[in-house]
Amino acid sequence: MAEIVRRLQEEGHVIDPEDLAHISPYLTEHIRRFGEYSTHELGLQPEANNPHLDVDFSPLPGDGPGADGYGQAA
Repeated sequence: MAEIVRRLQEEGHVIDPEDLAHISPYLTEHIRRFGEYSTHELGLQPEANNPHLDVDFSPLPGDGPGADGYGQAA
C-alpha cells in the first residue's frame, strides 16, 4: 500500500492523511481473536475455596538442617 501511495504522489495526486487513516492492510473486523464467549454465567458465584490441605509437613527423619552436609560452615 505504501508503494502505491508513493506512486500516486509521484503522479501528482494529493494524498490526504485522513483518507489513509480509513484504510488498513490488516483487516480484523471478521476475526474473533479470543473466540466467542457466553456471558450469562457472569452472575454465577463459584464454590467457596477450602484452603485446608490434608498434608503432613513434619520433617522426615534425616531431613533436618545439615543432614546432607549443606548449610554448614566450612
